[in-house]
Amino acid sequence: MEIKKIGVVGAGTMGNGIAQLAAQIGCSVVMRDVEERFLDKGFKSITGFLGKSVEKGKMTEDQKKEILGRIKGTIAMADLKNVDFVIEAVLEDLNLKKAVFKELDDICRPEVILATNTSSMSITEIAVATRRPDQVVGMHFFNPVPLMRLVEIIRAYQTSDETVQVTTELAKKMGKETIEVKKDTPGFVVNRVMIPHFIEAVKIVEEGIATPEDVDKAVKLGLNYPMGPFELMDLTGLDIAKDVADYFYSELNKENKWSAPTLMRSMIRAGKLGRNTGAGWYKY
Repeated sequence: MEIKKIGVVGAGTMGNGIAQLAAQIGCSVVMRDVEERFLDKGFKSITGFLGKSVEKGKMTEDQKKEILGRIKGTIAMADLKNVDFVIEAVLEDLNLKKAVFKELDDICRPEVILATNTSSMSITEIAVATRRPDQVVGMHFFNPVPLMRLVEIIRAYQTSDETVQVTTELAKKMGKETIEVKKDTPGFVVNRVMIPHFIEAVKIVEEGIATPEDVDKAVKLGLNYPMGPFELMDLTGLDIAKDVADYFYSELNKENKWSAPTLMRSMIRAGKLGRNTGAGWYKY
């Protein structure tokens, strides 16, 4: 199946990055969100990123205009009726995602694959909201989408081999490296590894063992990571880390190792949410 037109549901940080990538490989894109202001913000982000690429000589002004010209913004879900592939990137709310997939299932042609960019939630549960569960798949991009090289391709219980193959080929066409997550489990691979790092790092600070700065320094110099856990939480949002930890706790036998530390919850209650507020661990 040739994919010429891609629908992206959600114009936020992940959605607009995915829309940009799709347009860069020559696809027409329909980027849908619930309000015009979210679309405007998404287009502003895309324009800013492409503008920096022009400044660095990575593309011309004409190429920038061509990419932007391939993306159509809309608040009407019905405008996705003629797309060849859909990638959902709405909020990490399982009920919301299931409602979106049910609506997409009614709108899109029967052969269209429906992918979710969820970072941790059950692809299988999302798939059962549709009449095409074999054509539902996880396609987990990483932030910032245009720069991060990995895409996790996640099988739901029902996902067909063909769906995995088509999705993998699309990700590679977008310039990404892929891994196949063969079992639908909370957090897939990256977040199953990353969240325990976050939790233990916060506990180290909570127990007075070291400061956030020194934990980050230790991880970068001792483990050769490009960013420390606190820097990464400030970039992606502490609230997101806490929500994923809570989801793991509820889904993985309520093991204490997934329990978000009190300091993490207190930081969120105090409004120190990293990326979302301009505050973060280094102002703690």
